Amino acid sequence: MALITVSDLTFGYDSRKIVENLNFSVSSGDYLCIVGENGSGKTTLMKTLLHLKEPISGEILIGSGLKKNEIGYLPQHTAVQKDFPASVWEIVLSGCQGRCGLRPFYNKDDKNIALNNMERMGITSLASRSYRELSGGQQQRVLLARALCATRKLILLDEPVAGLDVKAASEMYKLIAELNNEGITIIMISHDIAAAAKYASHILHIGRTVFYGSTEEYLSSDIGCFFLSQQKGVS
Repeated sequence: MALITVSDLTFGYDSRKIVENLNFSVSSGDYLCIVGENGSGKTTLMKTLLHLKEPISGEILIGSGLKKNEIGYLPQHTAVQKDFPASVWEIVLSGCQGRCGLRPFYNKDDKNIALNNMERMGITSLASRSYRELSGGQQQRVLLARALCATRKLILLDEPVAGLDVKAASEMYKLIAELNNEGITIIMISHDIAAAAKYASHILHIGRTVFYGSTEEYLSSDIGCFFLSQQKGVS
Protein backbone atom coordinates (compact mmCIF):
# COMPACT_ATOMS: atom_id res chain seq x y z
CA MET A 1 0.00 0.00 0.00
CA ALA A 2 1.17 3.54 -0.74
CA LEU A 3 2.45 5.77 2.05
CA ILE A 4 0.34 8.65 0.72
CA THR A 5 -2.55 8.52 -1.72
CA VAL A 6 -4.02 11.78 -3.02
CA SER A 7 -7.49 11.44 -4.53
CA ASP A 8 -9.37 14.20 -6.37
CA LEU A 9 -7.60 16.83 -4.24
CA THR A 10 -8.49 20.47 -4.68
CA PHE A 11 -6.32 22.84 -2.66
CA GLY A 12 -5.62 26.53 -2.30
CA TYR A 13 -5.92 29.29 0.28
CA ASP A 14 -8.61 31.73 1.39
CA SER A 15 -11.12 29.60 -0.58
CA ARG A 16 -9.15 30.34 -3.79
CA LYS A 17 -8.56 27.15 -5.74
CA ILE A 18 -5.04 26.71 -7.07
CA VAL A 19 -5.17 23.12 -8.36
CA GLU A 20 -8.28 20.98 -8.76
CA ASN A 21 -8.85 17.22 -8.83
CA LEU A 22 -5.22 16.22 -8.32
CA ASN A 23 -4.40 12.50 -8.12
CA PHE A 24 -1.10 10.83 -7.31
CA SER A 25 0.46 8.39 -4.86
CA VAL A 26 3.80 8.01 -3.11
CA SER A 27 5.05 4.53 -2.27
CA SER A 28 7.78 3.49 0.13
CA GLY A 29 11.20 4.22 -1.35
CA ASP A 30 9.97 6.76 -3.90
CA TYR A 31 11.76 10.05 -4.51
CA LEU A 32 9.06 12.45 -5.71
CA CYS A 33 10.05 15.89 -6.90
CA ILE A 34 7.33 18.57 -7.13
CA VAL A 35 8.05 21.19 -9.77
CA GLY A 36 6.19 23.96 -11.53
CA GLU A 37 6.12 27.65 -12.28
CA ASN A 38 6.50 30.24 -9.51
CA GLY A 39 3.17 30.70 -7.74
CA SER A 40 1.81 27.38 -8.99
CA GLY A 41 1.04 26.19 -5.45
CA LYS A 42 3.94 23.85 -4.67
CA THR A 43 4.37 25.00 -1.06
CA THR A 44 0.62 25.13 -0.53
CA LEU A 45 0.38 21.53 -1.70
CA MET A 46 3.13 20.45 0.68
CA LYS A 47 1.42 22.18 3.61
CA THR A 48 -1.82 20.46 2.62
CA LEU A 49 -0.09 17.07 2.57
CA LEU A 50 1.18 17.83 6.09
CA HIS A 51 -2.32 18.88 7.22
CA LEU A 52 -1.03 22.37 7.98
CA LYS A 53 -3.70 23.54 5.53
CA GLU A 54 -7.08 21.94 5.03
CA PRO A 55 -7.92 20.76 1.50
CA ILE A 56 -10.85 22.43 -0.21
CA SER A 57 -12.04 18.99 -1.31
CA GLY A 58 -10.75 15.50 -1.94
CA GLU A 59 -8.77 13.09 0.23
CA ILE A 60 -5.22 12.54 1.45
CA LEU A 61 -4.90 8.98 2.75
CA ILE A 62 -1.93 7.78 4.80
CA GLY A 63 -1.11 4.07 4.62
CA SER A 64 1.54 1.42 5.37
CA GLY A 65 1.33 2.12 9.09
CA LEU A 66 2.66 5.65 8.71
CA LYS A 67 1.61 8.00 11.51
CA LYS A 68 1.24 11.77 11.12
CA ASN A 69 3.90 12.38 13.77
CA GLU A 70 6.36 10.14 11.88
CA ILE A 71 6.77 12.53 8.95
CA GLY A 72 9.88 14.72 8.84
CA TYR A 73 9.57 18.22 7.39
CA LEU A 74 12.16 20.74 6.27
CA PRO A 75 10.31 23.99 5.38
CA GLN A 76 11.61 26.84 3.28
CA HIS A 77 14.51 28.61 4.97
CA THR A 78 13.48 32.08 6.13
CA ALA A 79 15.47 35.06 7.41
CA VAL A 80 13.99 34.53 10.88
CA GLN A 81 15.19 30.91 10.93
CA LYS A 82 18.67 31.90 9.83
CA ASP A 83 19.01 34.17 12.87
CA PHE A 84 17.63 31.71 15.44
CA PRO A 85 19.75 32.04 18.64
CA ALA A 86 19.81 28.38 19.76
CA SER A 87 22.64 25.87 19.68
CA VAL A 88 22.89 23.19 17.00
CA TRP A 89 22.28 20.49 19.62
CA GLU A 90 19.12 22.19 20.90
CA ILE A 91 17.68 22.54 17.41
CA VAL A 92 18.40 18.96 16.33
CA LEU A 93 17.09 17.50 19.61
CA SER A 94 13.86 19.49 19.25
CA GLY A 95 13.06 17.23 16.30
CA CYS A 96 12.31 14.49 18.84
CA GLN A 97 9.38 16.40 20.38
CA GLY A 98 6.86 14.26 18.52
CA ARG A 99 8.30 11.19 20.22
CA CYS A 100 7.95 12.59 23.73
CA GLY A 101 4.16 12.35 24.01
CA LEU A 102 3.27 13.54 27.49
CA ARG A 103 6.88 13.37 28.70
CA PRO A 104 8.13 16.86 29.66
CA PHE A 105 11.76 15.97 28.89
CA TYR A 106 13.97 14.17 26.38
CA ASN A 107 15.12 10.69 27.36
CA LYS A 108 18.28 8.75 26.49
CA ASP A 109 16.76 7.28 23.32
CA ASP A 110 15.80 10.76 22.06
CA LYS A 111 19.31 12.02 22.65
CA ASN A 112 20.85 9.01 20.89
CA ILE A 113 18.57 9.59 17.88
CA ALA A 114 19.67 13.24 17.75
CA LEU A 115 23.34 12.26 17.99
CA ASN A 116 22.99 9.63 15.26
CA ASN A 117 21.36 12.09 12.89
CA MET A 118 24.02 14.71 13.58
CA GLU A 119 26.61 12.11 12.65
CA ARG A 120 24.71 11.27 9.45
CA MET A 121 24.75 14.95 8.48
CA GLY A 122 28.40 15.45 9.46
CA ILE A 123 27.65 18.17 12.02
CA THR A 124 28.63 16.51 15.32
CA SER A 125 31.54 18.94 15.75
CA LEU A 126 29.06 21.85 15.55
CA ALA A 127 26.90 20.70 18.48
CA SER A 128 27.73 23.60 20.80
CA ARG A 129 27.84 26.27 18.08
CA SER A 130 25.14 28.91 17.77
CA TYR A 131 22.93 28.11 14.79
CA ARG A 132 22.98 31.69 13.49
CA GLU A 133 26.79 31.64 13.25
CA LEU A 134 26.75 28.81 10.70
CA SER A 135 26.95 28.98 6.92
CA GLY A 136 23.81 28.41 4.87
CA GLY A 137 24.86 24.87 3.97
CA GLN A 138 25.60 24.01 7.60
CA GLN A 139 22.25 25.44 8.71
CA GLN A 140 20.40 23.26 6.19
CA ARG A 141 22.26 20.18 7.44
CA VAL A 142 21.15 21.05 10.98
CA LEU A 143 17.52 21.41 9.89
CA LEU A 144 17.71 18.16 7.93
CA ALA A 145 19.11 16.36 10.99
CA ARG A 146 16.23 17.82 13.00
CA ALA A 147 13.67 16.60 10.46
CA LEU A 148 15.22 13.12 10.49
CA CYS A 149 14.67 12.90 14.24
CA ALA A 150 10.94 12.72 13.52
CA THR A 151 11.01 9.90 11.00
CA ARG A 152 12.55 6.73 9.62
CA LYS A 153 10.08 6.57 6.72
CA LEU A 154 9.17 9.85 5.00
CA ILE A 155 10.59 13.34 4.79
CA LEU A 156 9.18 16.40 2.99
CA LEU A 157 11.57 19.14 1.87
CA ASP A 158 10.60 22.56 0.52
CA GLU A 159 13.37 24.01 -1.68
CA PRO A 160 16.18 22.61 0.52
CA VAL A 161 18.96 24.19 -1.57
CA ALA A 162 17.45 27.66 -1.97
CA GLY A 163 20.08 30.31 -1.28
CA LEU A 164 22.99 27.86 -1.19
CA ASP A 165 26.06 28.14 -3.36
CA VAL A 166 26.71 25.52 -6.04
CA LYS A 167 28.99 23.37 -3.84
CA ALA A 168 26.65 23.39 -0.82
CA ALA A 169 23.63 22.68 -3.03
CA SER A 170 25.38 19.72 -4.66
CA GLU A 171 26.32 18.32 -1.24
CA MET A 172 22.73 18.72 -0.01
CA TYR A 173 21.32 16.90 -3.04
CA LYS A 174 23.79 14.05 -2.47
CA LEU A 175 22.82 13.79 1.21
CA ILE A 176 19.14 13.59 0.31
CA ALA A 177 19.87 10.93 -2.33
CA GLU A 178 21.80 8.91 0.27
CA LEU A 179 18.83 9.06 2.64
CA ASN A 180 16.59 7.80 -0.14
CA ASN A 181 19.04 4.96 -0.86
CA GLU A 182 18.82 4.05 2.83
CA GLY A 183 15.06 3.57 2.45
CA ILE A 184 13.62 6.96 3.41
CA THR A 185 10.90 8.15 1.06
CA ILE A 186 11.46 11.69 -0.24
CA ILE A 187 8.97 14.34 -1.34
CA MET A 188 10.86 17.47 -2.39
CA ILE A 189 9.89 20.78 -3.95
CA SER A 190 12.53 22.02 -6.36
CA HIS A 191 12.89 24.68 -9.03
CA ASP A 192 15.88 22.79 -10.47
CA ILE A 193 14.64 20.32 -13.10
CA ALA A 194 18.18 19.12 -13.86
CA ALA A 195 18.68 18.03 -10.25
CA ALA A 196 15.19 16.53 -10.13
CA ALA A 197 15.96 14.49 -13.24
CA LYS A 198 19.25 13.28 -11.76
CA TYR A 199 17.89 12.08 -8.42
CA ALA A 200 14.07 11.74 -8.46
CA SER A 201 12.16 8.58 -9.36
CA HIS A 202 8.92 10.49 -10.02
CA ILE A 203 7.92 14.04 -11.00
CA LEU A 204 4.75 15.92 -10.13
CA HIS A 205 4.39 19.10 -12.19
CA ILE A 206 1.62 21.44 -11.09
CA GLY A 207 0.41 24.70 -12.59
CA ARG A 208 -1.56 25.40 -15.73
CA THR A 209 -0.61 21.88 -16.80
CA VAL A 210 -0.52 18.97 -14.34
CA PHE A 211 1.68 15.93 -14.88
CA TYR A 212 2.49 12.96 -12.66
CA GLY A 213 4.70 10.06 -13.67
CA SER A 214 8.21 8.67 -13.71
CA THR A 215 11.12 11.00 -14.32
CA GLU A 216 11.72 9.36 -17.70
CA GLU A 217 8.09 9.93 -18.70
CA TYR A 218 8.26 13.55 -17.61
CA LEU A 219 11.44 14.31 -19.53
CA SER A 220 9.90 12.90 -22.71
CA SER A 221 6.58 14.73 -22.22
CA ASP A 222 5.72 18.05 -23.86
CA ILE A 223 5.50 19.89 -20.54
CA GLY A 224 8.79 18.40 -19.32
CA CYS A 225 10.66 19.32 -22.48
CA PHE A 226 9.20 22.83 -22.47
CA PHE A 227 9.88 23.50 -18.78
CA LEU A 228 13.46 22.22 -19.01
CA SER A 229 14.14 24.33 -22.11
CA GLN A 230 12.78 27.41 -20.31
CA GLN A 231 15.16 26.82 -17.40
CA LYS A 232 18.12 26.39 -19.70
CA GLY A 233 17.19 29.62 -21.43
CA VAL A 234 17.22 31.50 -18.11
CA SER A 235 20.43 29.99 -16.71
